[in-house]
Amino acid sequence: MNNKFSRIIQGCMNWGKWGSQLATKEMESLIHYNIEIGITTFDHADIYGDYTTELEFGKAFAQSGIQREEIQLISKCGIQYVGKTRQNKIKHYQHDSNYIIYSVEKSINNLNADYLDILLLHRPSPLMHPDEIFKAIEILMDQGKIKSFGVSNFTNYQTKLISSKSKVNANQIEFSLTHHSALFDSSLDYMVLNKIIPMSWNPLGSVFKEKSDKNKRIHLLLDELSVKYSVSKDQLLLAWILKHPSKIHPVIGTVKKDRIKASYDSVNIDLSEIDWFRMLEVCQGHKLP
Repeated sequence: MNNKFSRIIQGCMNWGKWGSQLATKEMESLIHYNIEIGITTFDHADIYGDYTTELEFGKAFAQSGIQREEIQLISKCGIQYVGKTRQNKIKHYQHDSNYIIYSVEKSINNLNADYLDILLLHRPSPLMHPDEIFKAIEILMDQGKIKSFGVSNFTNYQTKLISSKSKVNANQIEFSLTHHSALFDSSLDYMVLNKIIPMSWNPLGSVFKEKSDKNKRIHLLLDELSVKYSVSKDQLLLAWILKHPSKIHPVIGTVKKDRIKASYDSVNIDLSEIDWFRMLEVCQGHKLP
């Protein structure tokens, strides 16, 4: 697969009612701004905003005058969310072919897009079957409604199971300095071996969210490195992810234009190997084995 996704991906989960509740004009302005600085990939999921954010984004996109081919749209499906818009009694996962096709068609209509650049299964289900998923993916690919297919939050064996029938092109996982298990559980190695694009959600981890001894250690080192590289702490956290040879695509969540620009500029930080390992060591609190 030709990787056409921008290295920094703009996550849209917080654009609607689950976050900033942006008006249509504000969304339109933000779409234009991202494209202008070089972020052309937008990450969605059907459930964002209790199944409302894709529709709001779609209204803004329709008014923007931007050609469909200028951007890449990611969406996810499979989670049946308990909210006001659906009569779900419990949160669960649904991966039958009819539901996948229904979800994709609804996302395309809501986004005012002719197709998705990639569809991701949002979470693995204990009841999922590769043949059932393949039926949907084959139809959607043949109809041109999705250009490629991937997964999100899948383990290696879960990915291998789905890959037995359908080519998996990406896996969006939680990955950051403070949530770095993928370095050591072979997840990233598996993606490199199988030419799967890694995407990371919550790329800043817990560094700015929690007060802990671990985060105190991290902030002390980031204070030093911010001066050394003349960049911000959040840029250093993204640069740490970007240095990994698997070429991870961080999915950022901010709607603030200055932070979006700073995130994009983090691609140009040449973090040294020693400083990369220093960041890992202070996070772990001990020397590597």
